[in-house]
Amino acid sequence: MTLIKSISGIRGTIGSNGDEGLNPTEIVKYTAAYGAWVKRNRKNKEAKKPRVVIGRDARLSGQFVRNIIAGTLQGLGIDVTDIGLASTPTVEIAVTCENADGGIIITASHNPKNWNALKLLNSRGEFISEAEGKDILNIAKSGNFEFATVNSLGEIKEDNTYLQKHIDLILNLPLVDVKAIKAKNFKVVLDAVNSVGGIIVPPLLNQLGVEEVVPLFCEPTGDFKHEAEPVPENLTELSKTVERSKAHLGFAVDPDVDRLAIVCEDGEMFGEEYTLVAVADYILKNKKGSTVSNLSSTRALKDITIKAGCNYYPSAVGEVNVVHIMKENNAVIGGEGNGGIIYPELHYGRDALVGIALFLTHLAKFGKSCSMLRSQYPNYHISKNKIELSPDINVDKVLEGIKKKYEKYIIDTRDGIKLEFDKDWIHLRRSNTEPIIRIIAEGDSRTTADNLAEKLIQDISEVMRSR
Repeated sequence: MTLIKSISGIRGTIGSNGDEGLNPTEIVKYTAAYGAWVKRNRKNKEAKKPRVVIGRDARLSGQFVRNIIAGTLQGLGIDVTDIGLASTPTVEIAVTCENADGGIIITASHNPKNWNALKLLNSRGEFISEAEGKDILNIAKSGNFEFATVNSLGEIKEDNTYLQKHIDLILNLPLVDVKAIKAKNFKVVLDAVNSVGGIIVPPLLNQLGVEEVVPLFCEPTGDFKHEAEPVPENLTELSKTVERSKAHLGFAVDPDVDRLAIVCEDGEMFGEEYTLVAVADYILKNKKGSTVSNLSSTRALKDITIKAGCNYYPSAVGEVNVVHIMKENNAVIGGEGNGGIIYPELHYGRDALVGIALFLTHLAKFGKSCSMLRSQYPNYHISKNKIELSPDINVDKVLEGIKKKYEKYIIDTRDGIKLEFDKDWIHLRRSNTEPIIRIIAEGDSRTTADNLAEKLIQDISEVMRSR
């Protein structure tokens, strides 16, 4: 599998040769390029050496990739703080707490277990921008790295305290009400897909006042027992367990714990799109301000934001793009429709842990069941589809053909093409993480959304045949 290089990081499959996949040679090259970039752009000039924080999810290849990254950074004369098994948001928080010059998260997020990746952070603990990413790729291409002499090698320190530090920061947030959560005696089922969620979410739940946690796939073995993406088709066991154990709700997180999905007490999905909607509703009830989500997310967020008398802003897909628009508009909450919550009072990164704390507080104060809370929100339906890309497909020409066909409608071209038809819409874009075109449609019924997606898939096929 060819290595994928984007603002989402450097990712690929383990075990490939040459420049195919994420093999040791490629790991060294891109780590060295990132390290060279850090040395050029370091913020903490007073420190003797630059410092980079690293952490990893529980993938089978995690320790192997960690060893190469840590050694490469050390060879560049960069000090390393290794926080071990940690969620993506935990690493982001650690960068700022350590006053570090950057961070590398070793995770391929929701990709299968044979994948891994380097997610690259700046000194603010946020994902690097597109321009910064291009700079690092150019350094990698040139091979212009300067390694340290033996007397100037970096040092590696291990720090296993950051999981609890992350939890403490969440517990201290004004809108997280432990007393209200504890009073409800919630019973929660957790699906952690055998990754780091299994070691950080249970203690978070316990310290939030949830005394009964039913663990499901919580051993951090990295041997995923189902497909890792927290979408309905992968959460059937969670759904059954919630209903069978008479739990109040269930939570599912992806391998690096930046996405959160919720299952109601009746085993029905709350809807990954509605994780952000529910948390935003709670925030807006307590603090007025703007909200942000990406172009592929449900319009329900826009609806509840306008109802609260506030402004909603869309962004291009990708956490770094959402964060940029959030900062521009001083948003109080934002994120993505894949279950990603960005709560700037804690940090500018998708964080399933803070999402859990805020959602449980909202549910506790709502005072009724999880399914009844879901019924409070507009009931849109999203159809998510994709088209596999072959090397001979010119995606830009395909999108241009669609744009011309629908030129009489409202079109947003900031990220692929988004077409709007009253309250229905469809978004076509090239994925940052997989060799596919994503086709996301939303309508007021599942049939409407599916039909809209099918119509555009046919249109794309016609455009490709005509070229």
